[in-house]
Amino acid sequence: MPATVVVGTQWGDEGKGKLTDLLAREMEMVIRYQGGHNAGHTLVVDGETFALQLVPSGILYPHITPVIGNGVVVDPTVLLKEVDALEASGVNTSKLKVSGNAHLIMPYHHELDQLAERRLGKNKLGTTKRGIGPAYADKSSRVGLRVQDLLDAKIFRQKLEVVLKEKNQILAKVYNRLPLDMEDICARYLDDLAPRIAPMVADTVGMVHEALENGSNVLLEGAQATFLDLDHGTYPFVTSSNPVAGGACTGAGIGPRYLDRVIGIAKAYVTRVGSGPFPTELTDEIGDALVDIGHEYGTNSGRRRRPGWFDAVMMRQAVRLNSLSEVAITKLDVLDTFDKVKVCVAYEANGERFTHPPYHQSVLHQVTPIYEELPGWQTDLSECRSVDDLPVAAREYIGFLAEQIGVPVRLVGVGPGRDQFVTFAS
Repeated sequence: MPATVVVGTQWGDEGKGKLTDLLAREMEMVIRYQGGHNAGHTLVVDGETFALQLVPSGILYPHITPVIGNGVVVDPTVLLKEVDALEASGVNTSKLKVSGNAHLIMPYHHELDQLAERRLGKNKLGTTKRGIGPAYADKSSRVGLRVQDLLDAKIFRQKLEVVLKEKNQILAKVYNRLPLDMEDICARYLDDLAPRIAPMVADTVGMVHEALENGSNVLLEGAQATFLDLDHGTYPFVTSSNPVAGGACTGAGIGPRYLDRVIGIAKAYVTRVGSGPFPTELTDEIGDALVDIGHEYGTNSGRRRRPGWFDAVMMRQAVRLNSLSEVAITKLDVLDTFDKVKVCVAYEANGERFTHPPYHQSVLHQVTPIYEELPGWQTDLSECRSVDDLPVAAREYIGFLAEQIGVPVRLVGVGPGRDQFVTFAS
């Protein structure tokens, strides 16, 4: 049975959690394939809000086996805190599995992430300072500790002793900070965390292949988004992993022939957190309205997101990079009160017109967005449940987006609730 991938197509915060939750009804397994607890998914179910960071969105369905794949970096303290919060809300987390090959976020990763960002000053990257980048860096440098190391105290200690010696030298000589104590870390990770994590640890590659071979429906859930991708995003203002659909293969341990359906998620406008280029950014009262109406503040960080009009140029690139089969548009209702809405259909720079993002970052920083203006609908969409319920202007806006990006729009979100969406015919 082929697998389905859900991937963000902008700079994150597109509503992947809600879509994953909707799709999970038809799935048997949901796998988070990359990122860490720098990604927040907010779900609203029966009036109750769930803010997930590491646990896959499918956790809210009892029939789902939720899996944290090998491509994720895991802070075990955060994971257990999230599990405890879910259990306290009546959600059964006993089926949650974590790849033994996933890498651990360690205390020195947190420390170095915060210190490095502070040292960059005005050139900071805008990271969440949660140790994600340093953990992935150690993974690439082959000095990382993995979840499976929690199950072998001797190996954990041996690995930690080697890497902590180097990290403490950096902390002391570069940042003038006190060294971290090895015994304190071992006591926390081996004595407190390992016994609770151990029942979750599994051969997740074997699990997903067994599920696929048995004909089960499998959903692969990405964190962050296409233009935060380490290779294809607006580098260096990116994350430290590969959120694009191709990253689902390495992050979950399956080959590309298993991928059949790739669903791209995009807001009806665009937001970005942190630094980096943003061609359609709005710094006026319209941008303020998008932030206020859309409650555009980070699920994890609480930071105000930068708002802008929908960018069809970057979406066309996202279609290419992910081989999107379809798109879901979220938060269409945020535009309900606008008398006019705009869509960026091209960029211009130095007399040249671009229908896809220029490859050179310096050019991207200089582009001027070219807009098409469409009439707004000035109608409350929150009760719409079918295409016929949508006002003509809203339908025309969605049709225009699909025409511009060359991929059909199959679902439109009209509110935060689980049932607040409209499905377009295949």
